[in-house]
Amino acid sequence: MNILMSLMQLDIGGAETHVVELAKELKRRGHNIIITSNGGAYVEELEKSDIKHYVVPLHSKQPKYVIKAFSVLKKIIIEEKIDLVHSHARIPSFILGKLQKSMKFPYVTTAHWIFTTKYGLKYITDWGQKTLAVSEDIKKYLMDNYKIPETDITVTVNGIDIEKFSADIDKALAEKEFGLNKEDNTIVYVSRMDESRSLVAHQLIEAIVRLDNIVENLKCVIVGDGDDFENVKKEADATNEKLGRNAIMLAGARTDINKIIAPAKLFIGVSRAALEAMACEKPTIIAGNEGYIGLFDEDKLSVGLSTNFCCRGCPESDTDVLTQDIGGFFGLWEEEQAKLAAYGRKTVIENYSVKRMADDAEKVYKEVMGASV
Repeated sequence: MNILMSLMQLDIGGAETHVVELAKELKRRGHNIIITSNGGAYVEELEKSDIKHYVVPLHSKQPKYVIKAFSVLKKIIIEEKIDLVHSHARIPSFILGKLQKSMKFPYVTTAHWIFTTKYGLKYITDWGQKTLAVSEDIKKYLMDNYKIPETDITVTVNGIDIEKFSADIDKALAEKEFGLNKEDNTIVYVSRMDESRSLVAHQLIEAIVRLDNIVENLKCVIVGDGDDFENVKKEADATNEKLGRNAIMLAGARTDINKIIAPAKLFIGVSRAALEAMACEKPTIIAGNEGYIGLFDEDKLSVGLSTNFCCRGCPESDTDVLTQDIGGFFGLWEEEQAKLAAYGRKTVIENYSVKRMADDAEKVYKEVMGASV
């Protein structure tokens, strides 16, 4: 099939990486995939996989951008002879929902997150003929807030490339770039540095200060960019000056996440970033703006799976608890740390394969194509 996938942008983020991995796997299966977004860091990776990308202003609700995007998307669908459209975010879904009503193309959406329904936003949200949800709690949200029938929702996963993300990735490049040594107790944290996502970055910086005299050679690499980046940077710079060493390094927006994760002894983050670290056999503390699960082990499996490792409905992330968990981890025997690492990768292999993600999508595509004939 000729499949059009649309999202707001292709900068660092879980939904963005989900689309990239899904597109690459569907391409391997023989489909022709075309991506539309406002562009970003992952465009180059798509182009290396021979996946065409069109820049379309899908990042803003401003009328001038919406009108232009409507026109451009219509033209692409006609000229590329698109068989099926798959949207991955609220703004493109709204525009494509309107186009679908007149053009009648088979239409699928994926819910990667829970959107606010306040201020009338509920009424500018369009869902496809069938919808994929990346967790059970998002499925429930769709049923409760948008009255989507359960039969029209398929729960899928954030598929992880377990070859790209593995314990075999060479550490040398990241160690050289960030001035790390093998004896360093390195933490890697990955998230968008938007104010709505960066709470734990601030808490982590404070935790580094508190643990400086407790955990030897403690260092931290913070990866991501966004509207809160400068605030995070100011705190990191002030902390480094206070400690008299480069304890915290900021990497900005990166797509080589597997290489940056490689030197980590502990990872902190949520959702797809956490799963990628777990696939690399890095013990992981699950923490984000929506809540706190803690150091991932067998006891945390159920809540991790049910929330897509996003912590929705969990206790709020707290600096004291985060500090305690980081200190507690580095106090474990190496054998206990290795056991946590192995269990994390096992969890990803069993529950978050790229194959499963693509199988789910193809199944839904066939259902919608059949309904549209």
